[in-house]
Amino acid sequence: MTPAGDLATVLRTLADPTRRAVYEQIAAAGELTVGALTARNDVSQPAISQHVRSLKEAGLLVERREGRHVHYRCEPHGLAPLVDWIGHYGAFWRERFTNLRSLLEEMDDDRPRKTPRRG
Repeated sequence: MTPAGDLATVLRTLADPTRRAVYEQIAAAGELTVGALTARNDVSQPAISQHVRSLKEAGLLVERREGRHVHYRCEPHGLAPLVDWIGHYGAFWRERFTNLRSLLEEMDDDRPRKTPRRG
């Protein structure tokens, strides 16, 4: 199993649109089996199983066995590398947008005002 701290693994795993949809469905439902996921998607059971295995290996899903059924749910800590990375760049862009806003306001203050026409 890949450590949950591997950003590249998380990004690579969620890059696939079907896999991302499977992850979102599990997150919305709380817990789903492969059978339930197969019924919800236009994808074969072996393909769904492969997507679930990839998500599990990336640390994004955990399983709970109940008899012959395996229920999958999202592992909140699995997204931590992605959240941390976005948080880092969020601060970067907030600062840039604040600087841009200040510059635009300064430019507005320096612009000559049009005098109203008399007519």
